[in-house]
Amino acid sequence: MIKIRLARLGRKKRPFYRIVATNSRSPRDGKFLEILGTYDPLQDPSVVDFNKEKIDGWISKGAQLSNRVQKIIDPEKYAELVKDKPKRPPKKQKVQEEAKAEEAPKEEVKEEAKDEEA
Repeated sequence: MIKIRLARLGRKKRPFYRIVATNSRSPRDGKFLEILGTYDPLQDPSVVDFNKEKIDGWISKGAQLSNRVQKIIDPEKYAELVKDKPKRPPKKQKVQEEAKAEEAPKEEVKEEAKDEEA
């Protein structure tokens, strides 16, 4: 499967990315098929330069965009995709809810025992 994703360049703490078409099994900074653009997050505002025709050509061949590339290229479409996705509650909240659920039946059992004694 072909992916269109970011390949990191630049030195330590100074990232610079290429937007590349690559095999999904190849490493992030490994071999790629074609350079489709660049992304520099350190500029203010971030500088994005990409060839829309090449990207559309790869998409027509079946390439999949990574989440970050889709957000860079078409933010409106990315927002639509993300708004429908349900958000997962934090793990701490899940643990607390489970603990409350376990405590609640114990309290009910105690109340039933008191009713039977009376």
